[in-house]
Amino acid sequence: MTKKADFNAEEWSVVVEGPVFAGMRVIAADRGGTIRESIAMGKVYTEAREQQGASELLDDLVNSQPSIDRSRAQQPGADIPALTKERLGAAMQILEQKATTEEIDAYKKFVMTVAQAAAGAHKEGGFLGIGGKKVSEDEEKALDEISLTLGSPPAG
Repeated sequence: MTKKADFNAEEWSVVVEGPVFAGMRVIAADRGGTIRESIAMGKVYTEAREQQGASELLDDLVNSQPSIDRSRAQQPGADIPALTKERLGAAMQILEQKATTEEIDAYKKFVMTVAQAAAGAHKEGGFLGIGGKKVSEDEEKALDEISLTLGSPPAG
């Protein structure tokens, strides 16, 4: 079983950033609801902590403080879609070298769960909560991009 100790500090930071960048990519797809979307992402981490034991790697991941390198993400003109693709791609390369197939699948599922929670946290469009879509077209596009970056879908 792969665990945090199997990674150096830089590698672990990249792996921990992956789900956060995925959520941030969805949030950036449609402005609005940022607070709700951030809270929804936090709930995914909380729920994952409550289900400890399925994967030591995932347990270590959700117990690490979710964070990103703010200096990169907050630069004027920062390209969040490109940055997300780069950071998630780097995380996947690291995991493919160190983790088992089952652990990689668990990571992919967790990243997509975080991104989908952000997408579904706030209705887009409509007026005063009437009408609108649960997930906008731009958020769907962001979810598709994240899925493609993660690679082949998890088994099962």
